[in-house]
Order: sequence, then structure tokens, then C-alpha cells
Amino acid sequence: MSYNIIKTMTDPKTGKKTCVLMLDGLSSVLEIKELDQALKMTEIFNQNSDSGWVYEVRGGGKTYNKLGEAK
Repeated sequence: MSYNIIKTMTDPKTGKKTCVLMLDGLSSVLEIKELDQALKMTEIFNQNSDSGWVYEVRGGGKTYNKLGEAK
């Protein structure tokens, strides 16, 4: 199974949420084979997000928290 990273952006004026899948360098949906690697990437993205955007891991139709547990 491969994992994707979802970026959730919230408009500060309207509160409307927009979710997008992260892309790789070739404009294809980023697919990460290992859950641990995907979780590490989202941890780094969330720490560096100064705009309040939230990054989550998705795989197999489930979203995972930072401990790797399915929500």
C-alpha cells in the first residue's frame, strides 16, 4: 500500500476548508511506500507551516494521526 499527504487549508475570512493532495516533482500525486516516512514528512510540514495549513497522511481510505493510528 502507498500513502499520500493531504494539505488542508482554511480561509481565515470565511472558514472554508480546501483539501489538496501533495504532488511530486513531476506533478503526479505523491505516493510514499512507508507509513513511517509519510508521518515524518507530515511532522516536518506541520512544524514549518506558518500559514496554519494542516498536513495529514492518507492511505487505504483512512487518515492517520501522528502516532500512525487510523482515525
